[in-house]
Amino acid sequence: MTSARTLASAVCAAALVLTVPASALAVPRSPASAPAWRPLPARMADTGGGSQLITARAPDLRSTTGTVSWWQRYGKRWHRVGTAPARFGANGLAEGRTREQGTSTTPTGLYDLPFAFGLAKAPAGTTVPYRPVRASSWWCQDNASASYNRWVDPRPSDCAANEAERLAGYPTQYSRALVVGFNYHRPVRGRGAGIFLHVNGRGATAGCVSVPARAMARIVSWVKPAARPHIAIGTDSGPTAITRY
Repeated sequence: MTSARTLASAVCAAALVLTVPASALAVPRSPASAPAWRPLPARMADTGGGSQLITARAPDLRSTTGTVSWWQRYGKRWHRVGTAPARFGANGLAEGRTREQGTSTTPTGLYDLPFAFGLAKAPAGTTVPYRPVRASSWWCQDNASASYNRWVDPRPSDCAANEAERLAGYPTQYSRALVVGFNYHRPVRGRGAGIFLHVNGRGATAGCVSVPARAMARIVSWVKPAARPHIAIGTDSGPTAITRY
């Protein structure tokens, strides 16, 4: 015969089961049913409309280091092709729309990649237009020149030598480089000139983005004009977050 104490215990146990919330009884979702991780390009406001994208991402505007990754879109999905440590301007980064020349800041934003150049030969498989650097090759940064923010070869008389960059003078950095389309197609005087993705020098840049030589060679050979490649430069968060471009 069941004792009164045993019956009371059974009733209490039943009551506890009935008062447990349904959510606590639910079977936890398996990792497979959780939302898939979204690659960086899928979280961006714009990727340029093509199927190739380079992202240059820094922790914040004061940073001089970060990460460059390059991505390929197959159908509707982005896949990371490679990644490398990156360096930025000696004074960090600045919003591209208000950036000023001579500040040693890397402009944030989304830009096309007009062409490549270098003192070294183009890597095998390169299809992007690649200009060999000669002793007479310069990049004009003279605000008073008609050639402002342009490759010039030879340097025109209206572009002062002290307001231009002789490309052959930087054999390491410009062994291979890609022109970043910042302030390029409709140049605004005083905004800045000569922003590139190039090979690392000894430290931070004067406003460009730089990566190790091996990574730069891979990127130059990977970029395909038909894929409408772009580069997005930004920070992890805030008004210059890379996802806002």
